[in-house]
Amino acid sequence: MSVLPLVFTSGWASGINAYAVVLLLGLLGAAGVSDDVPAALQRPDVLIAAGVLFACEAVADKIPYVDSVWDSVHTVVRPVAGAVVAALLAGQSGSLPEFAAGAVGGATALASHLVKAGTRMAVNTSPEPFSNILVSIAEDLGVAGIVTFALFHPVAAASVAAALLLAGIATTLFLASRIRRFLRRRARRRERRPAPAGVAAGPPE
Repeated sequence: MSVLPLVFTSGWASGINAYAVVLLLGLLGAAGVSDDVPAALQRPDVLIAAGVLFACEAVADKIPYVDSVWDSVHTVVRPVAGAVVAALLAGQSGSLPEFAAGAVGGATALASHLVKAGTRMAVNTSPEPFSNILVSIAEDLGVAGIVTFALFHPVAAASVAAALLLAGIATTLFLASRIRRFLRRRARRRERRPAPAGVAAGPPE
């Protein structure tokens, strides 16, 4: 069977949390759960580095506005990680050229990263911090569940990942228009707000 569905799913997941993908695949491979995981992802140094970075992301991803800064820093990291993981999976399988797999994984990771970053910008307009925590937990659980599912049912998992990606793009576009309208309304209210008492209405004559 072609490794393309697994490549696509790992790319989608890497765009959301690349460190979780590397850590989860490495642990599942080291535990003997799947033979599809490359040995490079099972190395102890890779697992330790992925675990430490995943812990950092787990904290930063739940703090309003810090998550957006973290996302901006990872605009390059996540697509590159998605491409590398995809190429390694293709090399392990031998059913797809590594360059083609890297291109698919990197492009999919970039798309899902942009959806994640856009959604977080919209969530940050909420005055309470709990939305960030709930969204972050949902993302982590989704990545863990779909990546694990993909090792056993790659085609079905890829279908779910594609549906989530399309839904995420539509949601991001919808939220972007709402944010722009909200900012325009707030700017108009500020313009109509009367000046405080004692403030001159215009320059002295």
